[in-house]
Amino acid sequence: MAKGREKHQARLDAISLQGKDLARRAKRTCEFCEGRGDLRAVDGDENAEPSLETLALACERCRAVLDGRKDDERTLRFLETAIWNEEPVVARLAKQMLASVDADWARAALEMVS
Repeated sequence: MAKGREKHQARLDAISLQGKDLARRAKRTCEFCEGRGDLRAVDGDENAEPSLETLALACERCRAVLDGRKDDERTLRFLETAIWNEEPVVARLAKQMLASVDADWARAALEMVS
């Protein structure tokens, strides 16, 4: 059991080392909604070594949506833009978030990028 905890802590440490570069890339805003509150790195590929290519900077609301929390579809319209982000990890995670939105506009946006 201690090995699992050590491995998890090592991964968190590796993510933490990317913090300054990630914040600089994101201009210290959420890479999904451009919000500025409570920004943290989210891991876009748990099977790869944490790097700028696998991490995105997200606010509390966007992290909650990524974790599966339902939000008012009208407040998630920013995802229509986020799916076109030049950072592949951000675009992929935005598509994942958009797939959880039950609205015609969300389905249409996903069809455009498919």
